[in-house]
Amino acid sequence: MSETILFVDDEEDLRIAASQTLELADLPVTALPEADLALSRVARDFPGILVTDIRMPGMDGMALLRAALEIDPALPVIIVTGNGDVELAVQAMRDGAYDFLEKPYDPKHLVATVRRALDKRRLTLENRALRNQVGGRDVVEARLIGRSAAMVALRTQVRAVAETEADALITGATGTGKEIVARALHRASPRHDRPFVHINCAAMPKDLVESELFGHEAGAFPGALKPRFGKLEFARGGTVFLDEIDSLPVDVQAKFLHAIQNRQITRLGSNEPVDLDVRFLAAAKAPLDAAVEAGSFRADLYYRLNVVTLHVPPLSARREDVPQLFMHLVGEAATRYKRPVPDVRDAVLAQVATQDWPGNVRELRNAADRFVLGFGPTAEAAPQSASDETLATQMAAHERALVAAALSAHNGALKPTYESLGISRKALYEKMQRHGLDRESYT
Repeated sequence: MSETILFVDDEEDLRIAASQTLELADLPVTALPEADLALSRVARDFPGILVTDIRMPGMDGMALLRAALEIDPALPVIIVTGNGDVELAVQAMRDGAYDFLEKPYDPKHLVATVRRALDKRRLTLENRALRNQVGGRDVVEARLIGRSAAMVALRTQVRAVAETEADALITGATGTGKEIVARALHRASPRHDRPFVHINCAAMPKDLVESELFGHEAGAFPGALKPRFGKLEFARGGTVFLDEIDSLPVDVQAKFLHAIQNRQITRLGSNEPVDLDVRFLAAAKAPLDAAVEAGSFRADLYYRLNVVTLHVPPLSARREDVPQLFMHLVGEAATRYKRPVPDVRDAVLAQVATQDWPGNVRELRNAADRFVLGFGPTAEAAPQSASDETLATQMAAHERALVAAALSAHNGALKPTYESLGISRKALYEKMQRHGLDRESYT
């Protein structure tokens, strides 16, 4: 997305004049007659600025200023005022406007003010990008969130596999984020600038599976009027992620095995092999070894895919990650819905940290969406799952989750953590030691 100046004014002559001034200064501008049109383009990652007249029908400049700053408080907004609007201009500055221009303004002054605002916006976005990389936070850690031992181990495995050309099988319960792991591996690999092709094998029509995967020549079957690349050929140079690979028909599995072993495919209706330069990643909705025993999945294909196995842990195995992951998902949801990031209080983090999430990350993401939209983080209370653990074990897990949630909420700062929990500093130290919690992991 390139830099853009959103210039909003309901008077056409003024829009045209401002556009010409900015374009002559080699500044990209989009002139809009209504505030709503500009607001629909504003987002936290919007790389431009907003210049708006203060008096307009419908949503005026002040309302637009407040709405835009709710989406991103760091967005530079320049207010254009009339001669009698000095008090409004002062109020706009108090409300967070970057600067104001009084009509009739000098075109040079408009250009200079806009340039300064664009420089500020560029610096803000660069700083945000740098903050995302602080502490060794790379493309893997940015996608695979969590401080638990299970997630640290998974990230280490993903980085190691990414440096190789090995194919991999990604396992894990429904909703744990197997596709996220696949995308993280692709982004960390030398193939990161080539296509990532996600193929949901269960979603392909059974009579078109071969055509979708391998492509076809004209006349290969009724309706094949022209040649077509298959998804595997389209991904050449990149990564192919086959989700729910256990849904592939057995006869197609044989042809797919040939494609993996020889890195070649043959389009339907052709005798000419096509070389493939791809990495294959696969995931299944059920354990593939069980499918092999049942005869629904080829053993030789399973062993060929199972060169490296990456297991994605369920949230129940990494409860201490839930608060941090929830806050991350809340930030994503706020950006997606163009809402301000709400304050996530300790009580909310404690609630999500101690609840069971049988749907794993997918269910937690839905909870974050509800929270951003103004509802509670949980739907109707789900029945607690049966457990063979003793009461003491369950209480210890509950206490650990509460302490971890408080540490996460306060970025590892001890004083606000023990104050929010209503315990002494000594008691907090004892609980952290008992549960193996390190404050450095939360800073």
